[in-house]
Amino acid sequence: MNSHSNDIDYSNGYMEPEEEWEREGLLDPAWEKQQKKTFTAWCNSHLRKAGTAIENIEEDFRNGLKLMLLLEVISGETLPKPDRGKMRFHKIANVNKALDFIASKGVKLVSIGAEEIVDGNLKMTLGMIWTIILRFAIQDISVEEMTAKEGLLLWCQRKTAPYKNVNVQNFHLSFKDGLAFCALIHRHRPDLIDYHKLSKDNPLQNLNTAFDVAEKYLDIPRMLDPEDLINTPKPDERAIMTYVSCYYHAFQGAQQAETAANRICKVLKVNQENERLMEEYERLASDLLEWIRRTLPWLQSRQADNSLSGVQKRLEEYRTYRRKHKPPRVEQKAKLETNFNTLQTKLRLSNRPAYMPTEGKMVSDIANAWKGLEQSEKSFEDWLLSEMMRLERLEHLAQKFKAKADTHEDWTRGKEEMLQSSDFRQCKLNDLKALKKKHEAFESDLAAHQDRVEQIAAIAHELNTLEYHDSTSVNIRCQRICDQWDRLGSLTQKRRTDLDDAEKILEKIDILHLEFAKRAAPFNNWLDGTREDLVDMFIVHTVEEIQGLIDAHGQFKATLSDADKEYNSIIGLVKDVESTVQKYQIPGGLQNPYTTLTSSDLSKKWSEVKHLVPQRDTTLQAELRKQQNNEMLRRQFAEKSNQVGPWIERQMDAVTAIGMGLQGSLEDQLHQLKQYEQNVFAYKPHIEELEKIHQAVQEGMIFENRYTQYTMETLRVGWEQLLTSINRNVNEVENQILTRDSKGITQEQLNEFRASFNHFDKNRTGRLAPEEFKSCLVSIGYSIGKDRQGEIDFQRILAVVDPNSTGYVHFDAFLDFMTRESTDTDTAEQVIDSFRILAGDKPYILSDELRRELPPDQAEYCIQRMAPYKGVNAVPGALDYMSFSTALYGESDL
Repeated sequence: MNSHSNDIDYSNGYMEPEEEWEREGLLDPAWEKQQKKTFTAWCNSHLRKAGTAIENIEEDFRNGLKLMLLLEVISGETLPKPDRGKMRFHKIANVNKALDFIASKGVKLVSIGAEEIVDGNLKMTLGMIWTIILRFAIQDISVEEMTAKEGLLLWCQRKTAPYKNVNVQNFHLSFKDGLAFCALIHRHRPDLIDYHKLSKDNPLQNLNTAFDVAEKYLDIPRMLDPEDLINTPKPDERAIMTYVSCYYHAFQGAQQAETAANRICKVLKVNQENERLMEEYERLASDLLEWIRRTLPWLQSRQADNSLSGVQKRLEEYRTYRRKHKPPRVEQKAKLETNFNTLQTKLRLSNRPAYMPTEGKMVSDIANAWKGLEQSEKSFEDWLLSEMMRLERLEHLAQKFKAKADTHEDWTRGKEEMLQSSDFRQCKLNDLKALKKKHEAFESDLAAHQDRVEQIAAIAHELNTLEYHDSTSVNIRCQRICDQWDRLGSLTQKRRTDLDDAEKILEKIDILHLEFAKRAAPFNNWLDGTREDLVDMFIVHTVEEIQGLIDAHGQFKATLSDADKEYNSIIGLVKDVESTVQKYQIPGGLQNPYTTLTSSDLSKKWSEVKHLVPQRDTTLQAELRKQQNNEMLRRQFAEKSNQVGPWIERQMDAVTAIGMGLQGSLEDQLHQLKQYEQNVFAYKPHIEELEKIHQAVQEGMIFENRYTQYTMETLRVGWEQLLTSINRNVNEVENQILTRDSKGITQEQLNEFRASFNHFDKNRTGRLAPEEFKSCLVSIGYSIGKDRQGEIDFQRILAVVDPNSTGYVHFDAFLDFMTRESTDTDTAEQVIDSFRILAGDKPYILSDELRRELPPDQAEYCIQRMAPYKGVNAVPGALDYMSFSTALYGESDL
């Protein structure tokens, strides 16, 4: 029992016994009988703890020995050693020791003397016992700062309020029918009484039921007689109060256990939720980092089949990745950061240490990995575009190589056989001279083809340098052409030597054939070159470039009239030959001994040139329209991006301003951020429209745009940063609201903290360096000395607000520091005290006790994590709740 030193106040209905008797006359016999029975039973309920009892209350306390023993039992203190003599003065001395002890507890004893107790005065004895009951059994009852009687009455009213036919207004008539006693038992132990079977019309059964159950299951002796209560018009109030106080103390332990269990459940629920958030963070972080690890090799790979179609396929795969695979990961990253911040806030609010993720899974690690991913994306896209340009040029060079090689091989076909022929040995002189002139013309033609062979070799070399995918076949063909060219040179030299040796025999020369051969060969070469130029492929990227080609083609067409004159002149030579042969009937004269070219060859090629000129016009005009369309796409993209880019920048500035806490209350800031979030999602169709235009730009092979500074990549990054900034600021404001509400901070205090923080956050970064943080603390009245001790104190504070040693203090950590020290939070000591109540003051607790007092899931949670108790007097199955409670608030494996 508690032993307070405050004096008892009897002004609210409890006066000293003698004063009450003087006012009311002699004590009512029925009340005296009830008090005697009740007080005797109450005394015995305590004396039995010392192995004794009383039978006659006015007789057994006369020597003072059992009276002193009773006081020692109910107070838990030791009284002075009693006198063991049997003389009257020995008895008076013992009773005085008891009365002095009662007075030392702040009880004013009026008109109660040791002589009356020793003489067996029943009224005085009952008054003394009532005083003891008031002091040690009723005074400690406190409900809403009321007096003991009012508090006990209010406790009865609250506990019996839900029960039918029970209306407790006093401690006499309200308890006569016994239903109030039964309701009190059923409220706390519904398993002991079936209240619905009780009737107000059977008070005797009700009283006997309540008294029997209380004595058998609650260890409350029968202090009242049912018949006396029923037959007395107004039962004694003191007797009923004494008995009801025993109910209060019997159920008080259950209330303490319930409170302790609720506290433990609250703490365990917080811990379980924190563990769930930690596990979810680890899972999301592992999944995101694994996805980045798997994605990076693909983005960093530069392996391709070296073909344009292969690179175009890689580009389409990259577009699919940006459109389908990456957006969910952006959301996952934002959710990961939100969960981490929420977890840290909950840990701070529940007085737990900050959460440190597994090595390699910090938020900074994820940010670095994400940054590496974005860098790889940019590098990969740049490589794809450069590869497309390179491979397009390769395809153009390959087609050019094939066209020139085809032309050259057509020209060389049969030349080796012709040079190896011995036909000149059977010719007449005129034929021989003709063969010689023909050979001279061939040499001229051969020299003219030297440039083409060098061009073929140069193109092949460039294809090798640019790593053309089919460079092997190109090299083989080029080598075959070069080898044949060397053989042609050797064969030409040899045939010329042979003709010179035979020249002394054959001298006749045909001037016309020679003139034809000399003029037809270069004209033929011009025709071949012109045909190649007219069918030559080209690559342009601007309207200006294609216009330059159109102008050059116009200049070429202006030279066609001169070429037509040359053609007619050469054809005139043939006609002269034909007329001469016809006129002089020269055998074999129509055959030109100096060239294999004929007028039909030139006519055919000239006809092809005239046919290719309008085709070239059509091709150039089609390319002009394409470049004009590309110019339109550039302007469309620039017009849209010049709208979207500034809009994203304005939204980012507005969100940053809200995040600095400069715009109203936290709810206003949260509302504004939600509104900006809706606006951003509503603006997404503009981004999608821009993506469509960008796709058309890429498909049109447009690589530069002089009308805008924005690229699709910068707009994508800005869009993702805007979404991330909104989510991060929403999370920070929600955490600040959670901190404000849980810590009881007013909006004015929050505004003051925010204003002080922003004052020293000069760069508006949302964080303070250590020296800025120290200045901020000093500005709001926090005392930090300038000596060595002050620096030690500041480092201690810095370790609290920056547990990860990032070198910066964020506003949520600053807010938490300004409020946490003055707030009442659960501590390890409080949890240990709660477990001690459940364990009945034992230093350990049993599994059955946990399962009885806690919900099943939380009881099993404790049983699985509590270590076996190894202290003195340990029993099998004993669990160490102290180390478990300490681990909840420190670093552990939980």
